[in-house]
Amino acid sequence: MQALSVASPIGPLTVQEDGEAITAVLWTEAPPDAASSKLLLEAKAQLSAYFDGKLKSFDLPLNPKGNPFYQSVFLAMCDIPYGETKTYGDIANTLGTYGQPVGQACGANPIPVIIPCHRVLSAQGLGGYSGFGGVDTKITLLRLEGGYPFLL
Repeated sequence: MQALSVASPIGPLTVQEDGEAITAVLWTEAPPDAASSKLLLEAKAQLSAYFDGKLKSFDLPLNPKGNPFYQSVFLAMCDIPYGETKTYGDIANTLGTYGQPVGQACGANPIPVIIPCHRVLSAQGLGGYSGFGGVDTKITLLRLEGGYPFLL
């Protein structure tokens, strides 16, 4: 397995790759026997810059696992600019579907932070967050980006 740990304000993260693209970001530390790579070192550098407030957009090859619908939601999330948010319903309208399946796809996002599922909110507020720490982690990421004014 190719994986690398990244320290972050939301806890230790592990970035994984398949030899060509990033496949996962996990809330854990990489196993000590994990092999690193140029791509993982670049992902670590970009994540560190993001958490330092110096990077607004990731430029990494991504290969998230998921069916075609999930892939379309992942792409829609990547189109949400730093510091901005959309609702599940906004994405659903764009894709010609409903909010609930969009929420399920967001919850299945294997590359959180880089694919910014934290930027997707419910119509009534924050909504959920499937990453470690749940909504508290979502709030931390939104505050970092200044993306949800009443949280500032």
